[in-house]
Amino acid sequence: MAAVLALALLAGHYRGTDAALALVILGFLAAAILLARHMRQLVEWTRQAAGSMPPQVEGLWGSVFAELGDRFQRELIVRDKLSAELGRFQQAAQAMPEGLVYLADDDSIEWLNVMAEQHFDLDRRRDLRAPITNLVRQPEFVAYLQAGQYAEPLVIHSLRRRERTLQVQIIRFAGSRRMVVSRDISQLERLENMRRDFVANVSHEMRTPLTVVGGFLETLIDGLDDFSREEVLHFLKLASEQSNRMQRLIEDLLALSALETGAPAALEEAVDVPELMREVARETELLSAGRHSVKLALQGGGALLGSRKELHSAFSNLASNAVRYTPAGGHIELGWRVDREGGEYWVKDDGIGVDPEHIPRLTERFYRVDRGRSRETGGTGLGLAIVKHILTRHQGELAVSSEPGKGSRFAMRFPAARIRQD
Repeated sequence: MAAVLALALLAGHYRGTDAALALVILGFLAAAILLARHMRQLVEWTRQAAGSMPPQVEGLWGSVFAELGDRFQRELIVRDKLSAELGRFQQAAQAMPEGLVYLADDDSIEWLNVMAEQHFDLDRRRDLRAPITNLVRQPEFVAYLQAGQYAEPLVIHSLRRRERTLQVQIIRFAGSRRMVVSRDISQLERLENMRRDFVANVSHEMRTPLTVVGGFLETLIDGLDDFSREEVLHFLKLASEQSNRMQRLIEDLLALSALETGAPAALEEAVDVPELMREVARETELLSAGRHSVKLALQGGGALLGSRKELHSAFSNLASNAVRYTPAGGHIELGWRVDREGGEYWVKDDGIGVDPEHIPRLTERFYRVDRGRSRETGGTGLGLAIVKHILTRHQGELAVSSEPGKGSRFAMRFPAARIRQD
């Protein structure tokens, strides 16, 4: 540009002002064309994919392109790092067992993880940018969100899945930003309900025998001389029966606690099933005291890997239940068979049977179809709960079929991995 102006001045000195002016105009035009060319190169380069090489230009513009290229490369590296960090953060958030929902200032959903989708029945492709109050419609949640007091969590039940209980808490971050954190506490709530029921049932079961024993003792203390020796012995016998009932209850509670907290039964001990069943059959005949016909049906032999003590408890629990719920003169069958799928122990009777509606709850603690009859026969209400835990520790399953007035069949299935043939 300076050279063009110098030529223009010389030409003006020797040839006149018009020629000089023409050369100045030509010089400015050439500079404008060059500038436009470099600007077009700059625009085209910036429109290309990130990381492309800058145009190769000499002079001042070459320095400009080189500097911009370096800046773009540094920014690209920083952006890639930030993108990788964001990706790792989102992966971690997706892997969390809690639900996470990021809210905008207008309560619309900006981002949520998979667990939040499950907890609130949301769909990220459909529900992003939608107000959360239009999607989570529990009145207590809407009131909690709008109140702005988030120090304590909120417990709500899913509208679509009433068995699901959620603990929800809103956390503020980055100033006015908010995040909804949800936890599925359904299992904890079930365990708490079980704990309350357990305490109530134990208290109820203990109250009757304690009342009976206390009543007899109080009666004897107040007027021992008023009763004959036979009456005193009768009172003591009844008190002893109630004491034995409490002892059985405590023993079953301790056994159940040990099963719940212990490790799975080891595979090292090979229990001879036919020998164990003959032992259980003898005990069943003693318990029956000749009131029932007890039959042993062995359709094969073999051994069962596990704990003999636990298996004996499970086998005898089913057999003793059959004695308790089969009227005098009835028939009880204890059976064992082995097939390709594993082994099966069953107890079959022609007793009073169980209505189908009760079968799913038979293994619950203290659940009784007929509470009065169970107490009369000396049951604690924990036998089938113990059987259930023993089977779980041996990877087994309990199958029950029954018809009121015709009898029941309780079968324990064990996997083939626990069977050893002779």
